[in-house]
Amino acid sequence: MNKAKYGYGWVLKFVLAAILLGVGIYMVFADQVVYAITGITIVIFSLFRVYPLIKSLNKEVLRTINLIEIIFDTLIGVLIIYIAFTYKDSLSDGNLWSQVYRFSLAFFFYARGLVFFNSVVFLGEKTEVPKFWIHIVVLSLGAIIAVYPNFDYNVVGIFFLIISLFGAGYLGYDGYGGYKKYRQYSLELNDGDAATKKKQKQAPQPVIEEPEEKRPYVN
Repeated sequence: MNKAKYGYGWVLKFVLAAILLGVGIYMVFADQVVYAITGITIVIFSLFRVYPLIKSLNKEVLRTINLIEIIFDTLIGVLIIYIAFTYKDSLSDGNLWSQVYRFSLAFFFYARGLVFFNSVVFLGEKTEVPKFWIHIVVLSLGAIIAVYPNFDYNVVGIFFLIISLFGAGYLGYDGYGGYKKYRQYSLELNDGDAATKKKQKQAPQPVIEEPEEKRPYVN
């Protein structure tokens, strides 16, 4: 069975791009959505790392340290999700939940950077240059969130909006490429049918020779 030359994945990418862009814009104005998506992102980032990370680390102490970090990160994510859906009407009224949100994120980023550099410097874990600089940024981000007094969900909402714009642009561009291939295939299909019909129309009809009648010889 021949593999299809096109797919309909571009439809899903267009829809996802629109949803991502809409959610990104909405998050700038909705504190509950920012809280909820932050918590869900932390939980997914934590839980999806467990099996590959534990299987790939070759020292028991490294596995233990990373597993402890993942447990704390998961608890932080669950806490933020709980706050988002339990105290949704009072998120913007008081300063308490804003501080909990702020220092939870600071701990999340700072702990990730601290565990990484502890693993590399003291426990001999090898790494790559881009990963090293990314964790420099992560560690710095945790410190900045902790000391920046005006940090709240609005800053994260703007960050999510920027990510959404990039994500929507990527999905839209990728979907455009898929749609272009789909239309090219349709063009080739229609041109192929037209060429086949034209060829059949112009093809000379075979000449059918009538068999000669054998007359009996009369002497």
